[in-house]
Amino acid sequence: MTDLYEYHYGSLPLLVNIPHAGTRIPHRIYSRLSNTGKTLPDTDWHVPKLYNFARGLGAHLLIANYSRYVVDLNRPPDGANLYPGGKSTGLIPTMLFDGSPLYTDKQTMSELEITHRIDTYWRPYHKKIIEVLGQIKNEHGYALLYDAHSIASCVPNLFEGTLPDLNLGTANAQSCALELEYAMAEVIQSSEFTSVVNGRFIGGYITRHYGNPAQKIQAAQMEIAQIAYMNESDFCYSEAKAADLIPVLRDALQAYLNPD
Repeated sequence: MTDLYEYHYGSLPLLVNIPHAGTRIPHRIYSRLSNTGKTLPDTDWHVPKLYNFARGLGAHLLIANYSRYVVDLNRPPDGANLYPGGKSTGLIPTMLFDGSPLYTDKQTMSELEITHRIDTYWRPYHKKIIEVLGQIKNEHGYALLYDAHSIASCVPNLFEGTLPDLNLGTANAQSCALELEYAMAEVIQSSEFTSVVNGRFIGGYITRHYGNPAQKIQAAQMEIAQIAYMNESDFCYSEAKAADLIPVLRDALQAYLNPD
């Protein structure tokens, strides 16, 4: 398939990856979704728009076109829970973040369908990540991966309370050198937004799998509470809120690139 993602070549040693903003769903899957599921509530709404500035900086951008309801690109291919003991919607989601069923039918998904989705959507996307990171490393000697996400500020089924606005994850400093983590943390912690480092979100599969400082590939995840840039009730982008947030994101990326 040639429409799995949108890729923009860059000149910097930085890949901004956006795996959960996609809204495409094949009809054979979409027709089975619940009425709520068809509104795609768990999408990382408007994240490509938030990070559009990164193209001007010279970053590589990789943006998934297909919904996480088809397959979750930020989960391991074996479907293992990234947060053992916690709730998870899984590699092939069957429930929404609020805990309600994603599908109207109750039939068990066949192994054939699961394998098809992984082979058709998951593997090609990750092949592209590997390709771009390899290209960057060959050109610059190292690569920086920044995994960009967003989520509703309150999801009682998955976590307690309200999330901070900016949630930086580096797999507890395993996926990213401390100096880079500290540089980004300083930016977000000095902003007007609430923030945390390696809190509820320490980074998903992409951050943990590809981040390997010893191999000169750094990876970090930024999970933004959607209330910081949009109206959560109707999923509409807020130009006013985003205008305050985008400079902070830009400074965080600049700090990632130049920690000194």
